[in-house]
Amino acid sequence: MNILILGSGGREHALAWAVLQNPKCDKLIVAPGNGGIGQIAECAALDPEDAGAVVDFCAEEAIDFVIIGPEAPLAAGVADALRDAGILTFGPSKAAAALEASKAFTKEICDACDAPTAAYARFTEAGSAKDYIRQQGAPIVVKADGLAAGKGVIVAMDEAEAIAAIDDMFGGSFGGAGAEVVIEEFLEGEEASFFVLSDGKTVLPIGTAQDHKRVGDGDTGPNTGGMGAYSPAPVMTDAITMKTMKEIIEPSMAEMARRGTPFQGVLFAGLMIKDGQPKLIEYNVRFGDPECQCLMLRLGAQALDLLLAASEGRLDEMQVTWADDHAMTVVMAADGYPGSYEKGSIIKGLDDLPETSYEMCFHAGTKREAGVVTAVGGRVLALTARGESLQEARDKAYALVGRVDWPEGFNRTDIGRRALPD
Repeated sequence: MNILILGSGGREHALAWAVLQNPKCDKLIVAPGNGGIGQIAECAALDPEDAGAVVDFCAEEAIDFVIIGPEAPLAAGVADALRDAGILTFGPSKAAAALEASKAFTKEICDACDAPTAAYARFTEAGSAKDYIRQQGAPIVVKADGLAAGKGVIVAMDEAEAIAAIDDMFGGSFGGAGAEVVIEEFLEGEEASFFVLSDGKTVLPIGTAQDHKRVGDGDTGPNTGGMGAYSPAPVMTDAITMKTMKEIIEPSMAEMARRGTPFQGVLFAGLMIKDGQPKLIEYNVRFGDPECQCLMLRLGAQALDLLLAASEGRLDEMQVTWADDHAMTVVMAADGYPGSYEKGSIIKGLDDLPETSYEMCFHAGTKREAGVVTAVGGRVLALTARGESLQEARDKAYALVGRVDWPEGFNRTDIGRRALPD
């Protein structure tokens, strides 16, 4: 079949790699793609958020199946337009994508189905938000309600930081995403990422991971889109996984269906776990980045079969086959990220890296011209490896990092620290 993946990041490179392992894929196009994706698939200069252009492109290229990678096209209703045109599509409708596009909407769903989550309040102006912060005290979490590329969450350890976050959000630092703000209690415990597929009726767990959001070693500095991840997450035991499904995921999906907006696609639940009790931090309606890189390296060819089943309403026929292995991704980012950073620096050494089912360099913010790879984004590379143990996966991933010649880049050196002995 002819397959189109929408997106240009490390997540889409990993999805493309996994799809190509499956013999069902005859032709793969990624739009717009990046410098690494162009080495394994055809890239197309197409705006993933332009629903009409995407539908027309699918007709021109005889596309049988579309996989929507990022959240922005989903929130823009691209999946709806594709389905209206009769094109098989992986990804939720615009209405269902509100689970990520609006933090307040997710809280409404949790309230309606009694899913455990952080206590919260929502605000549309700064004065009352600041009053609430002063009443609650710190630490406290301030979130831009809308999509902010993973950066609209401020975990404020003191009131001054929280007040400054309110000023930033209502002052336009996150654009329209900050027009409404959700303020939450600070949850303690261990974070985990839990991924399930849904076809609107059946929900199937497909993996766990743990992300590292803070930019610096020891979980210091500002939040980023993710500086590394590993899978599986040891904290997600069978008992906690079952509890998460029964108390959070299944009730949420039932509530979405009850409202007439059944969810079809991948649901990524960010969880905080303490004393054996999971609480929902937030939902995302696409694969996490960099968690996806770990998951795809572990899933391989079966990933396409699972995504097709979710899109065709056949998840009740499927099961996930996991090897008893581990994977780790270490992100290399441009100096200055997540603040301002220079674009255009040259990255060397990439062509000599292994490309196997155990070691892959997934590209995110790269461009390739005349054989030269340059950095054009904040998060630029995701060095990913599998091993029989997490330590082996870590050693392999950091060995890949060590072979990249890019003085203008940096990475955390402690990915996986919570799950490995000192």
